[in-house]
Amino acid sequence: MTLHKTDEALGFLPLPGNTGKPITVVGTDAIRDHFDEMCLQQAINSRMAPGVTDVILNPDGHAGYGAPIGCVMVSPTHIYPGPVGVDIKCSMSLLQLDIPEDAIADKRTRRALIDAIVERTPTGAGRGQRSVKKGRRVDTALGTRVVTEGAVADVCEALGIPPEWATRCEDSTHRGHDGTYDALRSRLELILKEERVKNFADKIGQLGSYGGGNHFGECEITRVNDRPSMQATADSFGLKDGHVSFLSHCGSRGFGNLLATAQFKDLERKFEKWSTPYPSGDKKLVYAPLGTAEADAYLDDMALGSNFATVNHLLINALVLEAFQEILPGAKGRLVYFISHNIAREEILDGRKNWVHRKGATRAIPGGHFSLAGTPFAETGHPILLPGNPRDGSVVMVAKAGAERTAWSVNHGAGRQMGRKHAARTLDQKSVDADFDTHDILSNCRKYPIDEAPDAYKNFPEVLRSVESAGLAETVAKLQARFVIKDEAAADD
Repeated sequence: MTLHKTDEALGFLPLPGNTGKPITVVGTDAIRDHFDEMCLQQAINSRMAPGVTDVILNPDGHAGYGAPIGCVMVSPTHIYPGPVGVDIKCSMSLLQLDIPEDAIADKRTRRALIDAIVERTPTGAGRGQRSVKKGRRVDTALGTRVVTEGAVADVCEALGIPPEWATRCEDSTHRGHDGTYDALRSRLELILKEERVKNFADKIGQLGSYGGGNHFGECEITRVNDRPSMQATADSFGLKDGHVSFLSHCGSRGFGNLLATAQFKDLERKFEKWSTPYPSGDKKLVYAPLGTAEADAYLDDMALGSNFATVNHLLINALVLEAFQEILPGAKGRLVYFISHNIAREEILDGRKNWVHRKGATRAIPGGHFSLAGTPFAETGHPILLPGNPRDGSVVMVAKAGAERTAWSVNHGAGRQMGRKHAARTLDQKSVDADFDTHDILSNCRKYPIDEAPDAYKNFPEVLRSVESAGLAETVAKLQARFVIKDEAAADD
């Protein structure tokens, strides 16, 4: 498979026999030269699947579940669970605090903040609010409203979430396939009756928790780009130069995972019953034509999981703010943005409706675009939250007009360059921990998870150079890590 270069950071991957629109590839030479063959083959398989009209491979791309992680897949006619994945609406959020960086310079203060946060926001598979001292208890009645309505005002108020934060979400609420909440209530009733999600109360109890794997909470110092245009954008986002912020990465936890897993099984049974061939022989690329009962069921389940993920993030941010206020009384905080990177959204591209599947990819829409009308970001474009790694930092970006070439999308972060087992075999734990000491970054972990070490991920500065050189987005602010909240348990590969 040969990648063709068209610009410094743009290229394309042709389909076999040049049978259709090629795959758009974003990445400098240093990035393109290291896409593995499995990743490229999955991109081709995805592009050749029924109903798919466009695929974009971002610089963080690597082999995933059917489709590459770090890709965008567009279809006007079909919905694909694989390019959403098992962590429905895995997302990023950023909380900006009014605390100057000097206030957390002392390690004892940061240790106290770590303790206060982990008393409220548990990490690890299966852990929920019952496992921490100062969390929020969510009963099944409220949990039902969470998953069927999302971050509506009543739900936010019941959980102690500032209701105005909902205006700073990519999507604060999701409805069912027919545009109603009733469709979600009916779907949830069926799910519980058929025990597709067992222990619903336990899964709802995971609201306000991070989970494991690559999910994290990270205390940052915001460094605003000194260009006047970017300073104005930073002000509109609510970013404060030289002040503490908090970046979170998590999704729909066990609830979303069960919904997604059941959907894969349902569709696989349908494919077997109808003797329908899997795209490229890969059952992870199962699909449902829009308008069918199967597509409606998937869209409803995706909406339920997405509502969970949205409220999960907002609750985490409320709990993190509460923890800061315990240690630094009088602290104030404001949500900058909440944005997904594992979801399918209905969007207008080239004048028609499409389902844009972003698997490890982030929406990137600039100011002036019609879809942002009526939002706080209509003039500037919305914030793009891209995590790198604690050592090399993360960034807040804003889209440029060039993002139209990539279905109004960019990457979702750095992207892995090592599998978890490979990282455990290759990297040295002492060196990883020493690296954190050198950069004065604290963690709640006794030993930082080696499979999540910075060197297990791609070169983040080069990934960012790819995005900016391709004319997709520009950096508004950099985020410098001061401590990390992470699950210490080893994750599956």
